[in-house]
Amino acid sequence: MPVQEELATEQAAQAERDFETYKILLDLWSQENPIKTTKLQVLLIVNGLLVSAINISGKGFTADQWFMYLAGVIFNVIWTFSIGRTALFQEAWQVKLRELRDRYPTDPRFSILETRAERAQAGRILRTFGGVSSRWYLLLSPVFFAVIWLVILIFSRNTMVGS
Repeated sequence: MPVQEELATEQAAQAERDFETYKILLDLWSQENPIKTTKLQVLLIVNGLLVSAINISGKGFTADQWFMYLAGVIFNVIWTFSIGRTALFQEAWQVKLRELRDRYPTDPRFSILETRAERAQAGRILRTFGGVSSRWYLLLSPVFFAVIWLVILIFSRNTMVGS
């Protein structure tokens, strides 16, 4: 077999191995989406339950409920790291996917995540709201809640000290 044919055969075999790797990475990347969604839903539910528990107590947001506010801070800080880790691994797999795509720029199998042209065809409202990366609201939501609970905790402690 001539050297060029052998080289072409090896390149084709390498492309197939890389495509198998691409499919595995794509699967890993896509499996993180429902995990992130579930984490966000639990974050919202637990914060809602904390507010409900405070209101059900009949006392409302008073100084003696400081432990609930502290729990809110701690929960949301932990959740920030949890969601951050999920987003980090999804980003790492996406980097690996881009590297494979760049290795095979003319092979459409490696460009499944390239949707810029298709997204440009969507309506303006979809592009506006759908264009916000989930990592921003996923990472900032628990930080936002943690800050709110911390402010409530500080104010509750200040009113306790002042009385």
